[in-house]
Order: sequence, then C-alpha cells, then structure tokens
Amino acid sequence: MSSSSSSATSLYNLPSSSSSSSRSPAAVEAMERVVRLASGSAVVIFSVSSCCMCHAVKRLFCGMGVNPTVYELDHDPRGKELERALSRLLGGGAAVPVVFIGGKLVGAMDRVMASHINGTLVPLLKEAGALWL
Repeated sequence: MSSSSSSATSLYNLPSSSSSSSRSPAAVEAMERVVRLASGSAVVIFSVSSCCMCHAVKRLFCGMGVNPTVYELDHDPRGKELERALSRLLGGGAAVPVVFIGGKLVGAMDRVMASHINGTLVPLLKEAGALWL
C-alpha cells in the first residue's frame, strides 16, 4: 500500500497488507477497493438495489439535500467480494447499507439513524462538505 493508503488503513482500523497474510489476496484487494471508493466522495453508500433499508438510507440523504455517491453492489461483477469486505468492517452480519462520510465509516442503517436522531449527522455532513446549510 502507498503511504496515503496507509493513513486510510489506520483511519478505518483495517489490517495493512503486511498484516493480512492470513487473508486471501482477493480479500485484501476488496478491502483496499472499499477504502479507495469510500474516500472518493463526501458521502458514499454501499448498497444493493433490492434492499429496502438501502433505499431508506438513500432517501434520507436525498431528502436532506445531500447527493451521495452510491455503489450498487449487485451491479458490480465483484460486488460479493466488496460485500464480504464491508461485513468484516462492520464486525460481521449484514453488509449493506454501509455509509461513509468524509471518508470515515459511519456504519450501517442503525448507526446512521442514531446519528440523525441525536443530531450528529448534520455536523458530519457539513464537515465533509456534503451539506452547506
């Protein structure tokens, strides 16, 4: 990984390539791709097009005036690998939806809704440059 990838690795508490010897090269590559995609826009949502919770989280952001970058994993030929990487990031369980704001993992729907309800979501969006009001 490059030095910029190393800082992303520590940001997400992801294993570096050197400590991932027990993981397959495909798993390491999928995790690196998640990090790269997640840091590409102010708000990134990893989704599956048929998932109702994914639809709800996308509607939440659009309703707030945020235009997230959405990666529909069921439309990606390597989407299953990304889903497994996202599931590892979340500690197991359902892998979508997963939201990143400002390149930082917010989490799944429960974390996003908790942040929205407790008032911390809007400041995160403003800090990331996704919301101006």
